[in-house]
Amino acid sequence: MKTSERMEEIRLQLDEINLEILGLLSRRAELVQEIGELKKQKGTERFDPIREKEMLDNLVEANPGPFDDNTVRHLFKQIFQASLGLMEEEKKALLVSRKKQAQDTVIEINGVRIGGGQPVIIAGPCSVETREQMDTVGAGLQMQGIKLLRGGAYKPRTSPYDFQGLGKKGLELIRQTADKYGMAVISEIVSPSDIEMSLDYVDVIQIGARNMQNFELLKEAGNVRKPVLLKRGMSATIEELLFAAEYIVSRGNERVILCERGIRTYEKATRNTLDISAVPILKQESHLPVIVDITHSTGRKDIMFPIAKAALAVGADGLIVEVHPEPSVALSDAKQQMDIPEFNRFMKGLQESGYLQGVSPIAVK
Repeated sequence: MKTSERMEEIRLQLDEINLEILGLLSRRAELVQEIGELKKQKGTERFDPIREKEMLDNLVEANPGPFDDNTVRHLFKQIFQASLGLMEEEKKALLVSRKKQAQDTVIEINGVRIGGGQPVIIAGPCSVETREQMDTVGAGLQMQGIKLLRGGAYKPRTSPYDFQGLGKKGLELIRQTADKYGMAVISEIVSPSDIEMSLDYVDVIQIGARNMQNFELLKEAGNVRKPVLLKRGMSATIEELLFAAEYIVSRGNERVILCERGIRTYEKATRNTLDISAVPILKQESHLPVIVDITHSTGRKDIMFPIAKAALAVGADGLIVEVHPEPSVALSDAKQQMDIPEFNRFMKGLQESGYLQGVSPIAVK
């Protein structure tokens, strides 16, 4: 037999052996996954170093060559590590992941569906201040068909000397406004002990950026069945946001809305840097609805309209925008809040651009 013919024959044999090894590795992986599931049911650790050492010792003892013992150990350690990786990957398949649920989660609030359809607008002042302020905002938002009213009663601020919100009184005021104008309430809760009390006032519990990793607050929000709007932390990764959502969902509350609100970078042209790429990534990785806070992400009214269009263009399920009757005298975030005429023009622009076909304003001034 010619050398070239013999080489081709050996190569064909190697191809067959490679396929056999692949089949055996796949079969081994299936068995490892089955063991992992049994360990999960028993509540034991998936990695067992004693069992791994035992397998390696048996393989070395049975080693026929030509590989030396260290090479055999190395090769099989790689196989063991890859198998453990399969179990860890399965373990990391979060409840909020597309791997667990293919279809979009849709959350209905006050007749408004968030997720899987037309984008929604959530609007209202940064802080609840007075009855008159809230009544003016409520009337103005109602004219635009807004059904989701936001407003802060508890305001975690960088400085302890800044306005901290009206607390429970603020919740009472925003609830009264929402009832008067046919809206649902979205408001931030900052203390786990206030979750239960807030259920009488809010339709959606907001967990703000500073509290995204307040794990006791996340757990408490997971123990109730009110929808939760979870904002991304100012320095949080997308993975950390998803894990924060997992804290809530793992407790049984599956009604979670993710919110991209900008992250902290070295750029000072905007209040934060809007991570627009986070929207399609979150939509791809998770089945939860994703909205964008265009107010906190920019801090600039002059660019909110194009930012809003960008957010909706990449698939956001809604927007948060702050509206105040007289932003210049607002007790918090005065420069970034729209007044009502500005909000009317903002809404009209989105409607004329075709981004808000599902929103029906009563009138546009």
